[in-house]
Amino acid sequence: MSTSSPELRSASSSPVLEARQLTKTYRMGAVEVAALRGVDLDLDVGELVVLLGPSGSGKSTLLNLLGGLDTPSSGRVRFHGRDLTGAGERTLDRYRRKHVGFVFQFYNLIPSLTARENVALVTEIARAPMTPEEALDMVGLGRRLDHFPAQLSGGEQQRVAIARAIAKCPELLLCDEPTGALDRNTGIVVLEAILRVNRELDTTTALITHNAVIADVADRVLHFADGRIAESRLNPIRRAPTELVW
Repeated sequence: MSTSSPELRSASSSPVLEARQLTKTYRMGAVEVAALRGVDLDLDVGELVVLLGPSGSGKSTLLNLLGGLDTPSSGRVRFHGRDLTGAGERTLDRYRRKHVGFVFQFYNLIPSLTARENVALVTEIARAPMTPEEALDMVGLGRRLDHFPAQLSGGEQQRVAIARAIAKCPELLLCDEPTGALDRNTGIVVLEAILRVNRELDTTTALITHNAVIADVADRVLHFADGRIAESRLNPIRRAPTELVW
């Protein structure tokens, strides 16, 4: 687990992340669009939460606010009890760089760099990271270190992206449709990589998906509708990706 920076260090506490009454409104010309409407959420240490809901229901907006990629119109986000909402850009940049890993639907790998070199972009600027080799081995790509993205399948490229996200040992892993561009079998491999990170590194993980079946791998499932959490339920038993019927 990464070491907290001085600005964000606090005594061990739960939850890792708290959101209170988060709203986000976008202006499009003369029209205001409410993407989030008063969301409350706690993420606990090592928890895996799946966010379900149709496009436009607020899932990605929430993830961007939790990850410090955007700021709310109102409400608060706290990391280990420290308020991020009013933090300056320098503190937010440190929060993103040291404590949060992001995985998106599209891999955003640099084509001219090998898998090892793509991951090294993160490890070279992180404090106490894994080595690129360790991170790639964790997602099952220990034998593909020196392959370029064009030499890798879609699932392998997504696993490189996961390795890049986890190499700095983040406390939070935020995944936005990580299996959305993949077929069933490849999606299972990617989910297994995410679950291994969650289990072995105790990384608090939030995962957005449109596929309701994937919810069965989570500790908790949040259903979004119209910018709100419409339903929250606990999973008594987490299923393995290979047990899912897609």
